[in-house]
Amino acid sequence: MPESSSIRSADLSGRKVGIVGLGYVGLPLALLFSRVGPVLGFDNDPAKVARLNAGESYIGHIPTASVAERRTDGRFEATTDFARVAECEAVLICVPTPLGEGRSPDLSYVIGTGRSIAPNLCRGMLVVLESTTYPGTTDTELREVLESGSGLRAGVDFHLAFSPEREDPGNPASRVAEIPKVVGGLTPACRDRALDVYGRVVRRLVPVADCRVAEAVKLTENIFRAVNIAMVNELKVVYDAMGIDVWSVIEAAKTKPFGFMPFYPGPGLGGHCIPIDPFYLTWKARQYGQQTRFIELAGEVNTAMPSYVLGRLEAALAARGRPLAGARLLLLGIAYKSDVDDDRESPGYVFWERLEEAGAAVEYHDPHVPVIRPSREHGHFAGRRSVALDPATVAGFDAVLLLTRHAAMDLKPVAEAARLIVDTRNAFAAFGLPPERWVKA
Repeated sequence: MPESSSIRSADLSGRKVGIVGLGYVGLPLALLFSRVGPVLGFDNDPAKVARLNAGESYIGHIPTASVAERRTDGRFEATTDFARVAECEAVLICVPTPLGEGRSPDLSYVIGTGRSIAPNLCRGMLVVLESTTYPGTTDTELREVLESGSGLRAGVDFHLAFSPEREDPGNPASRVAEIPKVVGGLTPACRDRALDVYGRVVRRLVPVADCRVAEAVKLTENIFRAVNIAMVNELKVVYDAMGIDVWSVIEAAKTKPFGFMPFYPGPGLGGHCIPIDPFYLTWKARQYGQQTRFIELAGEVNTAMPSYVLGRLEAALAARGRPLAGARLLLLGIAYKSDVDDDRESPGYVFWERLEEAGAAVEYHDPHVPVIRPSREHGHFAGRRSVALDPATVAGFDAVLLLTRHAAMDLKPVAEAARLIVDTRNAFAAFGLPPERWVKA
């Protein structure tokens, strides 16, 4: 579809970059763009907007000072008013894409955002979707809602593109400006416009043929991780039956300078990407009569890991004459990954629910999640508080189950005082604990 002169002649100079969804992806992106120009952040949560406008960060690994600096220099503002989209030259959409019933894609946040943007679209504006989704979302569902709500045509009156987020929360070496940015457009002109906008803040740009290729890139990245994590999780179970330590195997294998990349086992997948994104492709593939056997098998293996770990915990307690029912248990780490406060899709909640169903009394410790926040999936845990990690507290539990290892988590009191440690992250390897007190799972 050729670009019309209306897009080329549109003068949006001096307008803001809009970021929709000020969460773990959108807020870092907003702060990055605000280094070079004015940014307007959109979110439906008034409390979140109020905190950001007060110069506060509500995300643990994003310093309040970073938000306060951008508020002080006037380059960043948050709002719930989508009529202000008209103030922007570009709008970047960073909203959740969860799974619905039967692992079907839930695009309600994307479609809802499109409906909020559409009445305020201006000729020449750029709209980019960053949320992970199946190929075809941008040029079909999102395009349709933008066009029907605005009366404008994508690729003719406004630019439309997809550029997948590549955030790695909790990794201090991961900087948005340094991560290569994949960009695909509805038309070559749409892609070029998106490259121009992202080129202001990102060092390396990776243009691809179109939106669908860019959407597939993100799915491929996360499917790669999901399948390889499933592989090492399966190997953990197999090697354990053989009396082989999978952690020692991985440490030795990763010395090979080619043909191997280390992945590590765990208690199950968490977060908003790896447990969810692969099934966007599975769902879409069925529409083409295709099967995704690797993806589905990986999902089965990863979903089964809590059962394996619980079996190890129950066996270890039974060996000490303690049934699971009535046992006092401490979960270490409720966030889904190290050094973040993000507990979305955390396997910790799976353990918590199943242990309480079995009659155990469960507490948790997590320095990044001092209080369980309300959520749709685990609202019944809201308000529960992290307990102290001192020797006296630890000694009061029949077992400690380590699920997530945070750098801020002091494991020494646990190593000294715990009656039994069931370790899913090999975190206690350096303490030289005897096997009757330390079980790898």
